[in-house]
Amino acid sequence: MKIIDTHCDALMKLQLGKRKQFGFDGPFDYKTSEKIETNLNRLIQGNVAVQFFAIFIEPDVPFDEKWQHALEQVDIFYTDVLGKNPKMKHIKNWSDLDLLKEGEIGAVLALEGADPFGNDLMKLRQLYRLGIMSVGLTWNYANYCADGVLEPRGAGLSLLGKEVIKLNNENHVFSDVSHASIQAFWDILEIADYPIATHSNAKAICNHPRNLDDDQIKEMFRKNGLIHVVFNPPFINKDKEVATITDLIRHIDYFCSLGGVNQIGFGSDFDGITSFVNHLENSSNYQNLINELLKNYSEEEVRGFAYKNFLSHRPGI
Repeated sequence: MKIIDTHCDALMKLQLGKRKQFGFDGPFDYKTSEKIETNLNRLIQGNVAVQFFAIFIEPDVPFDEKWQHALEQVDIFYTDVLGKNPKMKHIKNWSDLDLLKEGEIGAVLALEGADPFGNDLMKLRQLYRLGIMSVGLTWNYANYCADGVLEPRGAGLSLLGKEVIKLNNENHVFSDVSHASIQAFWDILEIADYPIATHSNAKAICNHPRNLDDDQIKEMFRKNGLIHVVFNPPFINKDKEVATITDLIRHIDYFCSLGGVNQIGFGSDFDGITSFVNHLENSSNYQNLINELLKNYSEEEVRGFAYKNFLSHRPGI
């Protein structure tokens, strides 16, 4: 069964490999490197048909260097992911998903955190032109646009942040709530035409700040938004560094109990996590999850989780 995965951090890891930072001794070959959990060979083995690639800048990068780091990751996307691998096809418009041929994999560029463009909307417009299709305003902390989930003051969107959401709407770009503070979440949902949680789980099952509470979940579903479950064990089982596929499916079960069977998907967070679900350690293992889901859900429901729900809820549909 084919898969759409709405979050990975391969671009950051490829960049760190080139820079030889944080213990990453690269450069890494995107197609084959064992260091890349979403490398091309693993996407093929797992039957991943579409992979989102996040631009994410480590918080300790000086502010005046963040834009350059973002452009480096965009260059890696074009040069190392797309340029060296003809099977990878850049998704520049949502209709491009319908044009993928057998054996091709769609590559979607996303932004995790507004830090690279700061308060300069010209830079954001340039990112749209380069192919950004999903924008999360924050990582875990505050920036000019909004507060993240770990920012103690818990503020919502700034005037700039609201302008960014409006630009996302105009450009048919997703507004990602996965790292937003609770107040920022509600501010985003008030004005976003295309809300998505690219990698979040249910707080009722695992009480972690990165997960969504019942009111948030219900509002996402009411607003026709998507919630894609994340494979990071601390977001699956509280205070544990291990998790099973059964543990992960509990979050899917819970989302379904709140009416989201047609609005659930997968956002692995591969290449951005340091512990793993057993038998789901990289993209090549995706069918293990599918096989377990088929024990409890109909084939049509599982196809929804895997890719159909996303295709039905992408902007412009």
